[in-house]
Amino acid sequence: MRHLAAYLLLQIGGNASPSAEDVKNVLGAVGIEADEERLAKLISELEGKDVNALIAEGSAKLSSVPSGGAAVASSGAAAGGAPAAAAEEKKEEEKKEEKEESDDDMGFGLFD
Repeated sequence: MRHLAAYLLLQIGGNASPSAEDVKNVLGAVGIEADEERLAKLISELEGKDVNALIAEGSAKLSSVPSGGAAVASSGAAAGGAPAAAAEEKKEEEKKEEKEESDDDMGFGLFD
């Protein structure tokens, strides 16, 4: 992920076709060593492709993926159990809060 982030930063900065060395320089500027194998694969996969088109294509694919939250809410309401659906949502929110709090204590940053 860090390699892709550095690649995208270079593109935003005006480098239309960043090389592996360019990505290494960006990562090195923040004290991170590049993984040669992953970096080579990333560069070979993105070579000659328009990153903006790839992002748009990926977003279109993700929009067609169903999410589980909508199915739970609609099935509860369809069964005539509106209070039950509200109780399920409340339980779901409590679980989310617990998970979010534990994520804060993981102890690593974006580029670790």
